[in-house]
Amino acid sequence: MKKRTKKSFQLYTYQKVILTYIITFSICALILYPTMHKILNYPPGTVDTQFQIDYGGLTYTQQFAILYVFITALFVLYQRYFLFKKIANWERLGASASKYTTQEVRTTLLTAPTKFYLLQIVIPFIAITIGLGMPVVKHEVESSGITVAILWVAIFTFNATINYVFSKNLFKAILIKTFKENRLSTKKTRLANDMMLLLLPLLIAGLFFTVIVSFSRLINVRGNDIYKYYKNELSYIFDPPVSYSKSELLDKISKINFINDTDSYFIIDANKNITTSNDVPLTDFFQKYIFELSDQYDGRVYEHYAVNTQGYIKHIMVEDMPYIIGIHFPISGDDSLFYIITTFILLFGIISFLVWYYSSSLSSQIKMIVYGLDDINNQNNAEFKKIPIISNDELGELTVAFNKIQDLTKHNIEQIHDNQESLMEKERLASLGQLIGGIAHNLKTPIMSISGATEGLTDLIKEYDSSVGDPEVTNEDHHDIAKDMSTWIAKIKTHTEYMSDVITAVKGQAVTLSNEEDISFTLGELLKRVNILMKHELKNAIIYLNISMKTDENALIHGDVNSLVQVINNMISNSIQAYNGKPEQNIDLIAEKDSINNSIIISIKDYGSGMPKNVKDKLFKEMITTKGKNGTGLGLYMSYSTIKAHFNGNMTVESEEGKGTTFSIVLPL
Repeated sequence: MKKRTKKSFQLYTYQKVILTYIITFSICALILYPTMHKILNYPPGTVDTQFQIDYGGLTYTQQFAILYVFITALFVLYQRYFLFKKIANWERLGASASKYTTQEVRTTLLTAPTKFYLLQIVIPFIAITIGLGMPVVKHEVESSGITVAILWVAIFTFNATINYVFSKNLFKAILIKTFKENRLSTKKTRLANDMMLLLLPLLIAGLFFTVIVSFSRLINVRGNDIYKYYKNELSYIFDPPVSYSKSELLDKISKINFINDTDSYFIIDANKNITTSNDVPLTDFFQKYIFELSDQYDGRVYEHYAVNTQGYIKHIMVEDMPYIIGIHFPISGDDSLFYIITTFILLFGIISFLVWYYSSSLSSQIKMIVYGLDDINNQNNAEFKKIPIISNDELGELTVAFNKIQDLTKHNIEQIHDNQESLMEKERLASLGQLIGGIAHNLKTPIMSISGATEGLTDLIKEYDSSVGDPEVTNEDHHDIAKDMSTWIAKIKTHTEYMSDVITAVKGQAVTLSNEEDISFTLGELLKRVNILMKHELKNAIIYLNISMKTDENALIHGDVNSLVQVINNMISNSIQAYNGKPEQNIDLIAEKDSINNSIIISIKDYGSGMPKNVKDKLFKEMITTKGKNGTGLGLYMSYSTIKAHFNGNMTVESEEGKGTTFSIVLPL
């Protein structure tokens, strides 16, 4: 029976961000839930009671839960199907997700935290607006909407800041994994703007929250004082507790000393008819509280949820009928909220300026280092300017480290320049030694052949000289001697032409070691020189060079032919060495035309040991070799630089360990 394997569980990054949001928002909600009604001074006895259900239809807990679920679901759906859709598909499908490119994912990762951060501040307003359909919420917004909105937005801003920091940290792993180039993959933002975006809402929310809590506590204390005052006032006026006439009631209640001009009294007769001193009717909530809950709280009455208006009632007898008299008093006037908003606007302006100014200062210090690094990158051995140290913090330490790196970079550049000539000279001498070996071998055979031809001609000359005047020598014999002489002369001519080609090729390579000359030459001429110069090395290694011409050999290439010959020879030498001394092997040199890009591609292919991936990845970026102490990698590095700089071409490599290597030289026509 086949054993079942347990499927591993993977939590994707976007899921971690959503989970982080749910956890942090739940924590904020758990903190806000038991404290919100206390901060807003909800009337006692009206939270999660039958009174609240009768009046509004929903309890405080039900309203809070609906808002929590609605906002959480709204954010989660937005994150999953709009904000993180590309990230979700990219992570799930991995390398096969061709539709979702790395660039798109990086752009989303870099912009998503900011978008989500802003939406977490904006969406609560939308949610509260939708919540106007809830009776209690509706009354709260109508009567003290600014206070409720500020409290909610403050909590959401704190939560948004936490999520912003966590999401950036969670995305860091993917951004590191997908980093391939030394450039930004989306529109750049300023550090000052980012700090303003993050710090200002947080500071404003903190300030708002502090003001609301302080104002709430102040209202609570002031409300208690006013309540106690009017309780004592009515107890004094209507003492002893006897049955009064209507005229006595009006006379006594008119003697009340009001604290504020906005305070008023009201009278409720036995039939629940209400008379107010300012002719303003009492609200339904206020009346309901009088009749149902005021007795439980020693005659104290509240206007509404989160409203800073209260009252005090006292039961008396008027003409042997039960009456209720009371005082209706606002604890704070409309000007209190105006002063709070005005103060906030002033503080907002001051804080905004200070945050912007300080963040701009930090940004300018970082820019100084960035510009300094650009100078190092662009000016090579120029006289670098040290950055002044203007702070005693981490930025100051960064500036000190940069100045040290700048000194070290300058020293290294000078050392590289000093060593460069020495390395180039060694490479020239090595190439010159290789050329001399090739000259010795390539000229030895034709010289020996010419020497043999000379001896043959000498013998014919002697034979001809001795035949002069000999009656036995016929005209036919003279023609035979002349024919043999012509044969030897033709051989000498062939060998001298070959020597001329060798000398021309060698002379060109010797010249290219010191200077360069751009001319036009044919592909056939190029490969002819390569074949002549590499003949000796190939013969010694017993390696066969198979030249395959898949395009017109008269195709013209513009540039320094000698430099290109040296590059191809270097590639062939590397291929010979790839066989590690193993004879009877093949190297394929293939010349073909790329009609699409209008270029000639010269490929040198061997079937040797190949090279490891870590070497192949660094091949054209630095001097690296697989020959250990027997090589420096300078030849290949110089070859790549030559093709790039002098032919506006390119070099590529394909290699697999144990199967061989193919170098391709791309030359634009």
